[in-house]
Amino acid sequence: MSTSTILYKNNLRTEATHTASGQVILTDAPIDNNGRGEAFSPTDLVATALASCMITIIAIAAEKNNIDVSKTSANVKKIMGANPRTISDIVIEIKMSKYLAQKDRIRLEKAALACPVHKSLHPDMKKDISFTYI
Repeated sequence: MSTSTILYKNNLRTEATHTASGQVILTDAPIDNNGRGEAFSPTDLVATALASCMITIIAIAAEKNNIDVSKTSANVKKIMGANPRTISDIVIEIKMSKYLAQKDRIRLEKAALACPVHKSLHPDMKKDISFTYI
């Protein structure tokens, strides 16, 4: 079974349907690449997938160790390069509870950096990842 199906909706928009759940994601080309920018661009999804994967892996590690990470969040910034047009940088700030013990912070940060998306991205792509405790 496929992971998803993609349908071109015209005007540089696609509709991706997750095969197992039926959930839908729309994408638009970004404004700086002839698009309307009314939805995530495919490259936005790459950067967002990295942060989402990291938080998911944090949550898995937290569950195994009885750590509450219920209000963890992330801010994501994607920077495009030119010639060739690629994602040059992804900047992610992961925000977690200031009440986490130092040993738990180390454990969760290490788990986040081992997420499959992080390991799958090209090593030339700069990944500036920070952890803030609020």
